Amino acid sequence: EVQLVESGGGLVQPGGSLKLSCAASGFTFRMYVMRWVRQAPGKGLEWVSVISSDGSDTSYADSVKGRFTISRDNAKNTVYLQMNSLNAEDTAVYYCHAPFLSKWGQGTQVTVSS
Repeated sequence: EVQLVESGGGLVQPGGSLKLSCAASGFTFRMYVMRWVRQAPGKGLEWVSVISSDGSDTSYADSVKGRFTISRDNAKNTVYLQMNSLNAEDTAVYYCHAPFLSKWGQGTQVTVSS
């Protein structure tokens, strides 16, 4: 079965950093574009970042550009999101998404608070 499992979320103080991971299985991971999407409390889904299948091309929402970095390791079937300079507006559930497969992970909670 196709599965995406996010991990790495937690509680962090403003200005801190976290690195999220999304472990994929059940499909040929290296052939697929991957995305990160988040949902803040009481808000809709917000696209965060996307990475090409080979990792050579990336794109970011304006709200996270310069602070977040998406990457992938196809040998490990894993996509990452390095998050730096976190602020309260980054508090959300973060989801891993494989658009071509219409497959979502279960999400991981990121809470930025002092």
